[in-house]
Amino acid sequence: MTKKSCWIIRIFFWSYLLYIYLTVYRQQEVYSFLLLNTFLAYIPIEISFHLKHQQNKVLFFVTFVIWLLFYPNAPYELTDLFHLAMLDPYNNLTKLMVFNLHLWLKFTNLLIGALACALIGTISLEYAADQLLWLLKRWSRLKQIILINVLMIFSSIGIYIGRFLRLHTVYLFLDPKWALKQLTNMWSLRMLVFVAFMYALQLLIWGCMFINRFEFQRLEKAQGQIK
Repeated sequence: MTKKSCWIIRIFFWSYLLYIYLTVYRQQEVYSFLLLNTFLAYIPIEISFHLKHQQNKVLFFVTFVIWLLFYPNAPYELTDLFHLAMLDPYNNLTKLMVFNLHLWLKFTNLLIGALACALIGTISLEYAADQLLWLLKRWSRLKQIILINVLMIFSSIGIYIGRFLRLHTVYLFLDPKWALKQLTNMWSLRMLVFVAFMYALQLLIWGCMFINRFEFQRLEKAQGQIK
């Protein structure tokens, strides 16, 4: 990932967080949780910028493990879309959607956060996977696809943990014994179905990116042959 791309992403998230703090959090709006959730989602994105396969292996793996523990916070923000239900945009008499710009602003705030964290988080996921495979000198398209899917399954489990156990990454360091007990007792068929739902959402996002990149590369190749 280029330095320019990293700084564009940083400036976007810093600006969005400042905006949410000033216009939502300080005003104690209903979506004040966006500040914390978006910050937590930004952490793994920032950490991924520091993953370089050329660096010391011990440093790389320590950074990668920290990134892996925080990464589920990025796609987790998709689950915040359920809070759109609190907007109630319909007229009680006509049952039609009302034209209320304040409601649409809340909709926009929530959707920007969810989409940015999910999309840019997916970019950081692919980047981290590539860096790991290059470090191990094992990179191939098939291995990349397998590793990315494994990481998406892991993050889907993390989304369940965060949404329903309310167990944040920090608890693994503050009270590891209690956290491990929660993780051991959480497994059930219903939990696995939820994980499958979250994996499908992430797979759709990554799949769209993969197809778009493949088509772009094919177009570039065709244009090169014409020249």
